Amino acid sequence: MAGIYVHVPFCKSKCTYCDFASYPSEAGKAELYFACLYKEMKARANQYKNHKFDTLYIGGGTPSFVDEKYIVGVVKQAKEKFNLAPDAEITIEMNPGTVTEKKLDAYRNAGINRFSVGLQSADDKMLLKLNRIHTLSDYLETATMLKGENFNADALIGLFDQTTDDLKKTLDVISESGATHVSMYALKAEDGTPIYTNYLNGELPDDDTVAELYAFGVDYLASLGFNRYEVSNFAKPGYRSKHNENYWKRGEYIGLGVAASSHMENRRFNNIPYIDDYVKCIISGYFAEENSEVIEGDEIKNEFIMLALRTEDGIDRKEYKKLFGTDFATEFANELSKNAAVTDVSRSRVKIRPEYLFVQNSIIVDFLK
Repeated sequence: MAGIYVHVPFCKSKCTYCDFASYPSEAGKAELYFACLYKEMKARANQYKNHKFDTLYIGGGTPSFVDEKYIVGVVKQAKEKFNLAPDAEITIEMNPGTVTEKKLDAYRNAGINRFSVGLQSADDKMLLKLNRIHTLSDYLETATMLKGENFNADALIGLFDQTTDDLKKTLDVISESGATHVSMYALKAEDGTPIYTNYLNGELPDDDTVAELYAFGVDYLASLGFNRYEVSNFAKPGYRSKHNENYWKRGEYIGLGVAASSHMENRRFNNIPYIDDYVKCIISGYFAEENSEVIEGDEIKNEFIMLALRTEDGIDRKEYKKLFGTDFATEFANELSKNAAVTDVSRSRVKIRPEYLFVQNSIIVDFLK
């Protein structure tokens, strides 16, 4: 299984916590950017013509901010140039403040069959504080237009003065709106973002409070019928994100557009982060990639372990032996003994116990070589 990721670096305004490659002031470059993106797609498709791709994910930025003709063009290019499966999962990220019925009709007609909507919070005051451009009413209107569709909604934890009641309200809104999937992320204040100052000033919840919010969210989502399958991802039966699951299974994916990352043929690389530099490279006939690295030996094993232990399913011992020639439980007997209180070992799998999945990084480090 392999996926295609396309990055749209345009948005109406930047959220206070956003550390992604998104440029509100450069929307006027959309025509040129997408022309170059289509050119890159054609070149990468020729490079990987023997690969079959099962998913297409259009992220950002805010893909729903730009004219729908560009998004339709992305899907068209992916279908024509790549060996994209006829039943491929095709996802687009959307901000509720930029969605219209006209855009949704264009997306559906192009073949997009999964939607990811950034709610973040059901509190309008909090949305304003985060510099989100939408309101709860915008989200509800978008959800109404998506009735019966396969769609994800994002929820953030670790917000200013957030309580379990606040989180419950957001999750209730998501559930009642008809979402089939929830991504519940802990806010991470990155250096260089406006919210980082709030973090330094102690205005955001501490780690213990965030852990309590997360534990509440996991249990409450389960009561609403959303089962956790990765640290931050919850789905109703049959609605897991195939694209994201491919990441966690260390599958291959090609990233297209500004700042997009790729993992193809045991090589990891990413595109340069600025629109003007990206355009110059593509127009000159070059790939706009940087930081290329061949992954081999213990690095492959480390990636496999790190990604698998983030998931509810954990490590498939049979698959691990097939890939690396050893039994995981035997190879890491000492590490498993050390972590006996936080891991479950069965004949078929090794996984972190559900109640410790939120702090998986502190556990996983013991298994990395």
